[in-house]
Amino acid sequence: MRRKLFRWVKVAVLLYCIAGIALYYLQNVFLFHPVPLPREYRYEFPVPFEEGEIALNKTDTFSFVMFFPKGVSPKGIVLYFHGNRTNINRYAKFADVFTSQNYEVWMGDYPGFGKSTGERTEKLMYEQAVQFYRLATSRFGKDSIILYGKSLGTGFAAYLASREDCRQLILETPYYSIPDIFACYAPVYPVSRMINFKVPTYQYLRDVKVPVTIFHGTKDGVIPYRCAEKLKDALKPGDQFITVDKGSHNDLGNFPVYKKTMDSLLRIP
Repeated sequence: MRRKLFRWVKVAVLLYCIAGIALYYLQNVFLFHPVPLPREYRYEFPVPFEEGEIALNKTDTFSFVMFFPKGVSPKGIVLYFHGNRTNINRYAKFADVFTSQNYEVWMGDYPGFGKSTGERTEKLMYEQAVQFYRLATSRFGKDSIILYGKSLGTGFAAYLASREDCRQLILETPYYSIPDIFACYAPVYPVSRMINFKVPTYQYLRDVKVPVTIFHGTKDGVIPYRCAEKLKDALKPGDQFITVDKGSHNDLGNFPVYKKTMDSLLRIP
């Protein structure tokens, strides 16, 4: 009996080690799902748009698309930081939420996503966000800039709002930090030391002075609600954490509470 128990303990330890090694070496595979595009690729969207590019240095470029409201001058701009899948093609449909309210929307790709180039590091992605903002301020006043983050992009939007002036910060399906996402799925591992990307959204939110609105669904299967709910402690009086009952990770825009709140936020002159 003792030998059998010892054998099972050895198997359990071996499986724990194998899974831990896989988690460490495959963390970027779990975290990022890019689809690169050649420079000659032509976007096709059913709305007015233009492509833009920022040269971060001699080798790294930041590619983005500017979506315009139809037939009117924009009353502001939304810098949209998208999620961890494919590229702008996947998220372009969400620009209508803002262009229909007469906002210009700029949506960029992370390194290795779409036409953006460079080694994908946390430092470079922060730099992308800062340069994105600086270009926006050359065309719009700071009080006309809305920062919007979805999923992976929420951490970078929060980072930017913690250090730069804007009108408001809106986060859809955010996370406490990148290691915390892994901890939600693999609580038996010391993920705070294993995961290279940190992006501590909770820290950045504590330094945001402008109004913050967060949307998160109770049925989110990617970033569990219980994990995102911890961000409530980082919010200041007047900020909103809006729970979307039965909302999942990619369908919050279908719920009346999302539509009503967004209409209210975007109607502010």
